[in-house]
Amino acid sequence: MKALLLTALMFCAIQNINAQKTEKMETTKQDSLAIVQTLEQLYFKGLYEGDINLLRKLFNPGTLLFGDVNGQPYAKTLEEYLEGVANRVSPKDYGTVFKGKIIAIDVINTIAMAKVNLKMYTFNYYDLLTFHKLNGKWVIVNKALTNVIE
Repeated sequence: MKALLLTALMFCAIQNINAQKTEKMETTKQDSLAIVQTLEQLYFKGLYEGDINLLRKLFNPGTLLFGDVNGQPYAKTLEEYLEGVANRVSPKDYGTVFKGKIIAIDVINTIAMAKVNLKMYTFNYYDLLTFHKLNGKWVIVNKALTNVIE
């Protein structure tokens, strides 16, 4: 009788663990899809059109941006970055090639990392974007970028 009871308890515990894993996988999948939509609808579109209002919806106000462009160090606050976007001719208006590609997304609980490639003007940017889920919404809290000469 003890063996039967122990087997039943172990079976229930295994079922519970499997249900939790499945639920976590589904949540991670939903979060990854939400980040994909955010990147496509706000990030890529905002950069292509030079729309800082779209970008402002995506970036957390304290975001910092670091990296290098053609070997030169790059460090800006979010406001400095958005000012630069606002004061340049957008790729759309310039009539230049623009291609945004999501390479990878990794989600762990309420943080995530996205690796994207942006081709615009004469640049071939690789961005590493750190996301945090705040108030049910994925926002960028850090951006690292580099231009890779092809």
